[in-house]
Amino acid sequence: METLESELTCPICLELFEDPLLLPCAHSLCFNCAHRILVSHCSNSKPLESISAFQCPTCRYVITLNHRGLEGLKRNVTLQNIIDRFQKASLSGPNSPTESRRLPPPQRPYTATISGTIGTLGGGSGTSGSSARGSPATSSHSHSLANHSNHTNHTNHNNANHSPAVIAKMDYRISCQFCEQDPPREAVKTCVTCEVSYCDRCLRATHPNKKPFTSHRLVEPVPDTHIRGLTCMEHENEKVNMYCMVDDQLICALCKLVGRHREHQVCSLTERFDKLKAYQSPGRVSEAVLEASKTSAAQTLENNLTNLVKRNSELENQMAKLIQICQQVEVNTAMHEAKLVEECDELVEIIRQRKQVIAVKIKESKVMKLRKLAQQIANCRQCLERSSALITQAEQSLKENDHARFLQTARNVAERVAMATASSQVLIPDVNLNEAFDNFALDFSREKKILEGLDYLTAPNPPSIREELCTASHDTITVHWTSEDEFSVTSYELQYTIYTGQTNFISLYNSADSWMIVPNIKQNHYTVHGLQSGTRYIFFVKAINQAGSRNSEPARLKTNSQPFKLDPKTAHKKLRLSNDCLTMEKDESSLKKSHTPERFSGTGSYGAAGNVFIDSGCHYWEVLLGASTWYAIGVAYKSAPKNEWSGKNSSSWVFSRCNNNFMVRHDGKEMLVEASLQLRRLGVLLDYDNNSLSFYDAMSSQHIHTFEISFLLPVVPTFMIWNKSVMILSGLPVPDFVEGTSLDHQEQQQQQMGLCRQESPYLTGMKNCH
Repeated sequence: METLESELTCPICLELFEDPLLLPCAHSLCFNCAHRILVSHCSNSKPLESISAFQCPTCRYVITLNHRGLEGLKRNVTLQNIIDRFQKASLSGPNSPTESRRLPPPQRPYTATISGTIGTLGGGSGTSGSSARGSPATSSHSHSLANHSNHTNHTNHNNANHSPAVIAKMDYRISCQFCEQDPPREAVKTCVTCEVSYCDRCLRATHPNKKPFTSHRLVEPVPDTHIRGLTCMEHENEKVNMYCMVDDQLICALCKLVGRHREHQVCSLTERFDKLKAYQSPGRVSEAVLEASKTSAAQTLENNLTNLVKRNSELENQMAKLIQICQQVEVNTAMHEAKLVEECDELVEIIRQRKQVIAVKIKESKVMKLRKLAQQIANCRQCLERSSALITQAEQSLKENDHARFLQTARNVAERVAMATASSQVLIPDVNLNEAFDNFALDFSREKKILEGLDYLTAPNPPSIREELCTASHDTITVHWTSEDEFSVTSYELQYTIYTGQTNFISLYNSADSWMIVPNIKQNHYTVHGLQSGTRYIFFVKAINQAGSRNSEPARLKTNSQPFKLDPKTAHKKLRLSNDCLTMEKDESSLKKSHTPERFSGTGSYGAAGNVFIDSGCHYWEVLLGASTWYAIGVAYKSAPKNEWSGKNSSSWVFSRCNNNFMVRHDGKEMLVEASLQLRRLGVLLDYDNNSLSFYDAMSSQHIHTFEISFLLPVVPTFMIWNKSVMILSGLPVPDFVEGTSLDHQEQQQQQMGLCRQESPYLTGMKNCH
């Protein structure tokens, strides 16, 4: 519970938080402590009002203040409520005078406080009540806890000025059973003899200081059920006074005399009580274990108590986590609400700005169109005035009766009317309906649909690694994966590390320091280069977007074995290698080869080594034996002698055949093994990391032998033949039948210990063959 107390302590003043502020980094700080931090940054040239930021004392996160300063930060209401309940509960804790004789463990007041808090936050009372009853050490606080959980808001308001201990005492007040007034007075004593509780006045009236009342036993007030005791379930009004050891049941005297328990073994309640109660006394635990272990009930009680204490500890830890989650929920909710307001304000601001822009465009278009229309109206008015004047003149000419005057003006007027009629189609302007703004529309239906679809973004679903699509070489692995939320994923991140055999992938993911990370992958596949050959890796794929990220399930992928060829510099002078250095053949004619320290040179040591040294991983290669009946194939250290057979020293391990005999050999010791005479393809599995070298019949998928080796140095594949030729196939993936083979290590060690310590007759026979 010390961890919980530290959660309620300010990192500055080291006291309980007072008016705590909720910082954006999820930590809390007293308002006065935050103010002191700002004051410490003040100077003559820099007043307090000008300070706009400070660092969180816990994580050094920079807190930016707005124009309101510290008042602009949110109050941590949840934390303040927890502190208030803690302070109230501490009044009835071990430091209070009323509880000093009980001396419960110091962390119990926290239990009561937190249980009440969780009950309030969750909106229920059952959890806190059961939690209080479940712990024996918290019995002194169970009444206050139950009262806090079950009372209504009105009751809590009325009892706000009382401590939990006082409230418990108020709720379980023992009333006088002899008073005639209503309500009865509070009892001060309980008479065990009378089985009645009395107030002070009734006690003096009914129990004067004279016989026979002086022999009555008076105790502190207790409930009526505690005085009268328990009654037998089979015999009415009979008190239980025995304990049946056979049925583990409370019984009365009639049950033992005439009931079904008359033949059962019984004991007194005191004896049974002392045996069971001994488990709660630290000084009597060892004796009680010996005594109570004889009964099944005592053993059950011991187990239950152990489980109960363990469960209470788990509940305390769980409540601490829940409180932290509640605080984090408050922080995250406030952050998201602020972000929502900010984003919506930005959208509203964008709409407001676009509204102004479009309104200006509409006004400008209106002015332009009205200007054109006004010009057209002016032109029409001018044409109308000219036509009206011409019509008036023509009408006056038609009214002229003087022939000479009519003839003088008629022709001129007729020509002008004809010209006006001919040009009327030109003079009258065409009315463009587009100028009336009829074809202008505001259509925001697409934008409305987008706004209606506004919602918060969630982290994408975890991707899935498709192991059946993944490919590998000896130093690369191509990882393929799929994602259900491909369109909402911004990028992928690939993480991998060498698999160490740890089965708890979550613990491995959280603790491994050697994880390699490939960020910002846009495709659903990626090829990792530069890996160790024959090594198993653990891969995770993380799908990322703006809301967060989620990891895939782990996938174990393995690189292929290390490819190699025969090294010509190590081949015996009586061996011929092919151009591709994959085949070696015995040639009795001595070839011209320079002598080097790494070359096999001994008489009969017709061998060659691979061109790689292996110091890690799991590697598999095969040897095509053809018609050869005399060979030795295995691995060796670089320091292994080159002038003797492989396996005759402590630096080499081989599987060998001499005609019809198959054996394994190391350090001059050999052991016969079973193998088919039709063996034409030998599989070799070198598991350097797990210290083993195994041989298989690759054609029949049969295991032949496994060496258990504690490798100290890198090893190199070695090959020896005394007739015909062999061919090597390297860089192969490990076959399924090899991965499925598991040997008993103890049996293998016994076989190793059973190796003959002296040179066997078969080795002598091989010499004779040579």
